[in-house]
Amino acid sequence: MSFPLLAEIRQIGPAVAARSAAIESNGTLPSDVVDLIRPTGAFRMYVPDDLDGPGVNAWQSLEVLEELAYHDGAAGWCAMIGSTSSLLSSFLPDVYAKEIFGGRDSIAGGFAMPKGKATVVDGGLRVTGTWAWGSGTRHCTWVGGGCRLVDDNGEPAPRADGLSVPFVFFPAEDVEFVDNWQVSGLEGTGSGDYRVTDLFVPEGRWVQMGRDPAIRKNALSRFSFFGLLACGVASCAMGIGRRSVDELIALSGKKPQGSARTLAQRSTIQADVAKAEAKLASAWAFMNEAISETWQTTTTGGHPSTHQKQQLRLAATHATHEAAEVARLMYTAGGGEAIYRSSPLQRCFRDVSVATQHAMVAPRTLEALGAISLGNDSKTDWL
Repeated sequence: MSFPLLAEIRQIGPAVAARSAAIESNGTLPSDVVDLIRPTGAFRMYVPDDLDGPGVNAWQSLEVLEELAYHDGAAGWCAMIGSTSSLLSSFLPDVYAKEIFGGRDSIAGGFAMPKGKATVVDGGLRVTGTWAWGSGTRHCTWVGGGCRLVDDNGEPAPRADGLSVPFVFFPAEDVEFVDNWQVSGLEGTGSGDYRVTDLFVPEGRWVQMGRDPAIRKNALSRFSFFGLLACGVASCAMGIGRRSVDELIALSGKKPQGSARTLAQRSTIQADVAKAEAKLASAWAFMNEAISETWQTTTTGGHPSTHQKQQLRLAATHATHEAAEVARLMYTAGGGEAIYRSSPLQRCFRDVSVATQHAMVAPRTLEALGAISLGNDSKTDWL
């Protein structure tokens, strides 16, 4: 069932897809593509209603990401990063929640691991650091980075109030971007390094993820941050996988060199298309079930159980790798046509292969998730 934001993404989707070659060659989303997406609200889907958010629920947000990634994987990825960053709007003091996320033009991004160092000064912190994986940061209005509080000798030095590992926000103009995003896929996300040096961050312009209580109590602030991030990654992968099936179908009337039959007439390819459609549909259904059950809990004032958070992460990892397998099947079925960089099949194969390496859905997550089922893991803060 369509809803306004999804309908808008479907409307602009072909225009985004038409810019795919430019998105990839540019190494980040071109400004005209950002301007196409920004008015829809897809970069800030988890901003709450009182800050003029777009008003989608968790499952609807994943439908938007899947649809946008179908048209261009990098565009979907950047919307995913912007939106998951906007979850923090419910945890910031009002003054910074409004300043960073209150405008419809706002886009935030950054890397949460505490790779930066912060020292306590009058009125806030002074931050120095370099962060990797800065997806979409070049078109952000605000950029953040995880930090560790240290003393003058660089040793850990938490404040008396418990502040130790804040994710701090910087105005984009104060950030230096490093041109080192030369990769095999998702090239258009601009996920290179970025850094700041001795930058002042005023008191409270930060969030300690997983530690600070929400200031705005709502279904999204009670949801699992890491679960929604993982499902966002998976939704992008699913959109790319779906695109690969459609691209193979578009090629299916052609006869491979030396063959008397078209691709559509070959039984092995018929079977692979059937497998692909089943893989995508079943993985999407698992994600829908996990998301919907957790959403029901958080909309009624509860917090997700360990089992619910485990299911979110399991569904996300499963879906990402099923989508990657679909893209591999379609790339192989495409034969010689698929090896050219101009081929959307090759682009799908490369982009989704990079998505599988994200820490939220990498193969190693299955070990930890299985350990929970076997009663071997009592630590669940990573869920």
